[in-house]
Amino acid sequence: MPRFTERTDAAVASGPAVDPTSPPGVRSGRATLALTSAATAVALMTYTAPMVTLPETAADLHTPLSAQAWLLNGTPLGLAALLLVAGSLADDYGRRRIFVAGTLALGVTTALGALTSSTWLFTLARVAQGAASAALLASSLGLIVHAYPSPRGRLHATGVWGAFVSGGIAVGPLVTGAMPSWRVAYGVLGAAAIVVAALSHRALTESRAPRGGRPDLAGAITFGLALVALVAALTLGRDGWLRAPVALLLLATVVLLGLFAVVERRTATPMIDLGLLRRPGFLASSTGGLFTGLAVIGLFSFLPTLLQQTLGLSAMDTAWLFLLWSGLSFAVALQARRLAGRMAPRLQLALGFALHAAGTLALLGSLGSGSWTRLLPGLLVAGVGSGLLNAALPLLAVESVPAQRAAMGSGAQQTFRYIGSCAGVALTIAVVTSSKGGLSHGADIAMVVSAVLSLVAAAAVAALRERTA
Repeated sequence: MPRFTERTDAAVASGPAVDPTSPPGVRSGRATLALTSAATAVALMTYTAPMVTLPETAADLHTPLSAQAWLLNGTPLGLAALLLVAGSLADDYGRRRIFVAGTLALGVTTALGALTSSTWLFTLARVAQGAASAALLASSLGLIVHAYPSPRGRLHATGVWGAFVSGGIAVGPLVTGAMPSWRVAYGVLGAAAIVVAALSHRALTESRAPRGGRPDLAGAITFGLALVALVAALTLGRDGWLRAPVALLLLATVVLLGLFAVVERRTATPMIDLGLLRRPGFLASSTGGLFTGLAVIGLFSFLPTLLQQTLGLSAMDTAWLFLLWSGLSFAVALQARRLAGRMAPRLQLALGFALHAAGTLALLGSLGSGSWTRLLPGLLVAGVGSGLLNAALPLLAVESVPAQRAAMGSGAQQTFRYIGSCAGVALTIAVVTSSKGGLSHGADIAMVVSAVLSLVAAAAVAALRERTA
């Protein structure tokens, strides 16, 4: 499959590209990478905030167990619903403009989340945080590709950016666990996002690849409604999968996705070019994103809560233990660029999924053992796998689409990632809480499900061989 590295005339006109190997633009390139990575880390810290504070937040908001999936799923729902349209808007109307607006909105909505007093208000704030995060995440890789157009520079930059995805996941639970309350944590994260937005407004260079036409609002609406219906069905399913409301919501999901496909084929400026689905690289990126959310994020989003409820760990103790997985993921993602030329990104994805499966299977029985040390081998192996996934996914996302549509390619891969996350979190909670053998037994079942899904993903992405031009 050919790699698209050329830049459009519009992109050239909008500002100088920066390659880390060419001295004149090093400062601009480093500023772009630093700010996009910082904003990404804050977004992922906000995303992971409820992981260690879920028991406290649920108690404060009087959230029943059946509704706790919404506390975790609000942000990934907003992300999945708007990543595609945010990527298209960034390419068409300015990546810097969308990035700064998204980062500022993240700061405001996160601060507002600290003031909420009910489950639904908090969930709405989390959805808004997800929408804001969608704008900054989708435009980040577009800004990076513009600043680092060469293959060598792009490999370095996407590797660093992917590492900060893991870094945000690693630091988020520690920050929130160290704060006096979950409300203070949200206030601090909101302030951090506003600071990054102010710095980005001054330091970043604008770039775009305008196509003409209007934003694909019909596609955004149908796709967003389809995701809401899917998450609602998965959340309600824990009380019975054969009930009429669940069946109707799943039917609505299928109908709305079909309508979305029709809209995308007919509009002049679609959120996603469905013809890309014929490209093995794009399919590998999308499949990798979907199963990363479904198998990896779905399990590890609820695992900290399970550690507190089964092993009696505090929020801070849980955060430090969680750091073994997420911190190692950060370190591996940062060093994974050294695999370039030795291993294709899709094979790196396959290896990452296989290691996650091995690590997850090693966790079996750990929550019922009564000792946190029993978790260590599985967390370490799964952390290496997660790092490989976070390094390979952004590189494959931008290499599988034309360079001028890098933000759309990033948005598509991350959309599938957070669709999987929404489904994975709801599925994990449903499996764990519906088990007759208690939380520890339910967690073991959820781990087996996660491992099986990871092995399916490994086989799928390994089979998607890139065709030569």
